[in-house]
Amino acid sequence: MTQWEYQVAPIPLHNEALMLNNFGQDGWELVAIHTNAQGGLVAFLKKPKA
Repeated sequence: MTQWEYQVAPIPLHNEALMLNNFGQDGWELVAIHTNAQGGLVAFLKKPKA
């Protein structure tokens, strides 16, 4: 069974694609993205544990 590592990260509103692409290059998969109470974006990511 695959075990997962998770990360929650704020995403700057002026550079969303660059930030998400950087996470992807590091092996992170975007699971969900939500708007926080202040109007910013928060990404929920996962990758298999090494």
